[in-house]
Amino acid sequence: MKLIISLTILILSGVQISWSQPAIDSNRIIKVLSFNILHGRTMKGDFDLDVIAKVIIDANPDLVALQEVDFKTNRAKKYDLVTELGWRTKMVPLFGRAMDYDGGEYGEGVLSRYTILQSRNVPLPYYPGSEPRAALEIITILPSGDTIAFVGTHLDHQEDEKDRLIQARQINRAFAAAKYPTLLVGDLNAIPGSSPIEILEGMWSPSFGQEEPKATYPSDDPVKKIDYVFYYPLSRWRVLATEVICDTVASDHCAYLVTIELLMDEGVGANKSGQ
Repeated sequence: MKLIISLTILILSGVQISWSQPAIDSNRIIKVLSFNILHGRTMKGDFDLDVIAKVIIDANPDLVALQEVDFKTNRAKKYDLVTELGWRTKMVPLFGRAMDYDGGEYGEGVLSRYTILQSRNVPLPYYPGSEPRAALEIITILPSGDTIAFVGTHLDHQEDEKDRLIQARQINRAFAAAKYPTLLVGDLNAIPGSSPIEILEGMWSPSFGQEEPKATYPSDDPVKKIDYVFYYPLSRWRVLATEVICDTVASDHCAYLVTIELLMDEGVGANKSGQ
């Protein structure tokens, strides 16, 4: 198995580092992973879920957004993929349906080390002839007691970006009134600087800052970035590290791992449960 790992350590490019910055609080540091799992097929076509699970286990994330997740479809051998991966990784699984497909369902998956307090599945708009898409949100509590939202999504894959444009706008609308600091994670099928990404950047901040973003696709020779972690609001998050993990057997996508810190709320303290 060919394993390619590129690692970038960063503290939000464009933000000057000073001694007045708050110290890092380990209880507010989380690792989030975006991973398009190719409906569990693997590049060998053998549906070896242990290979996919190993990528996740080795990355050791706290929250995972999975794309191309099948739920009991014929092509995926009737596997409930997110539950199978949850069992293998010892994480809490959740599936969000985007559409019916091949005797089952197809959509998003989330894995969490933390308790899931609430969830909602937001349908995204699409034009006739295109595939339905969704954004799956969970509300969870960090070890620090802070409450955050985590959203996994997968935008349309077609060359024409018209679906991605309306889907990006709907994501901004759906989460504009977010009660908690929020992470948006997934395969957006759009490169940095494209119109869908610029729409999202009207609300969200990207994890790669001002440096050259690392390519995430295809896994055997990455040439473009289409897998992302965004955060909102800017004042509540600090990116500590990013990593692109390319397992050429597990999927056609590299997994994208971001280590990020939730900063204290300078207003009333923090968004903690029960407050």
